[in-house]
Amino acid sequence: MRTIFWDYEKNEVNMIDQRLLPETFALVSNNSYLDVSHSISDMVIRGAPAIGVAAAFGLALAAKDSKARTRENLVQDLHAAGSVLKASRPTAVNLAWAVDRLLKTLSEFTGSIDDLRKYVLEQAQNLADDDVVINKRIAAFGADLIADGDTIIHHCNTGALAAVDWGTALGVIRTAWEQGKKINVLVDETRPRLQGARLTAWELQQYGIPYEIISDNMAGYFMRAGKVQKVFFGADRVTANGDVANKIGTYMLALAAWDNQVPAYSVVPTSTIDLTMAHGGLIPIEERSSDEVLNIQLAGERVTPIGARARNPAFDVTPARLISAIVTENGIAYPPFDLSLRKILQ
Repeated sequence: MRTIFWDYEKNEVNMIDQRLLPETFALVSNNSYLDVSHSISDMVIRGAPAIGVAAAFGLALAAKDSKARTRENLVQDLHAAGSVLKASRPTAVNLAWAVDRLLKTLSEFTGSIDDLRKYVLEQAQNLADDDVVINKRIAAFGADLIADGDTIIHHCNTGALAAVDWGTALGVIRTAWEQGKKINVLVDETRPRLQGARLTAWELQQYGIPYEIISDNMAGYFMRAGKVQKVFFGADRVTANGDVANKIGTYMLALAAWDNQVPAYSVVPTSTIDLTMAHGGLIPIEERSSDEVLNIQLAGERVTPIGARARNPAFDVTPARLISAIVTENGIAYPPFDLSLRKILQ
């Protein structure tokens, strides 16, 4: 099933609750755009493509619930809802991209206010459907980078849960497996929220793909020992020069890969590429609650002293020089990225 979908009988947005996996599979119903905003910020749904679609469905809920009696007032309400949705998580560019793309089309619409409400939902649904098609195109290009017998390190979660369906980097791995390539995946735990250990491992188990969980600080050991052939991860924003913002820990992983001559690939839809931003130093980095670091337990016991303080940036930026290639639905971009990314977007 899809990570996120519109229930046409109840006129609500349903999402797989990613906070509960792998132990519990449950859906969360969202009845307003504020519900969607909360679901994004609270990580009910996560992954750059998925939260972009979630925001689009949030606008559809805003259109449904608006008390506006004129098209002009409805458009104003939608822009206000869009501002709230875009603030839910600042780093992933797909969120703002989806909201801005949908709002931009409103100026071209000439029907009635009721037709406009239907139109917003249609556009959100189109974004969701397009995401699946785009992911499978990405996977077709990326699977060519994987050889039979490869062991791959994967960071965070980039599978179907991070998108509407199929996924980006993990979608590439899944496609290579379905092509008959014998592969093994070393799954970074991805601390502090453990998206790798909880979500990626769960997805790989569903697909029957061999995997082993490793703590984030083991990746360098396996690469130096010659036991890894490829590194794959996604991105929440790619700047014009090829710098990549991704889940915290990606920078250290890419450094270890570069030092051991292991190719490191970032896999993204073109909506994640932000040519308006010159380099990664300009990317806003979300800092989440320190509780995510301090509340980790071992064998049911708290591991940090009471009163301890912590820092919790959710993302880091990997310089373009450490990236071997960026895989998109339009093909694979290689260095120099300032030229290849523009070509990919054309």
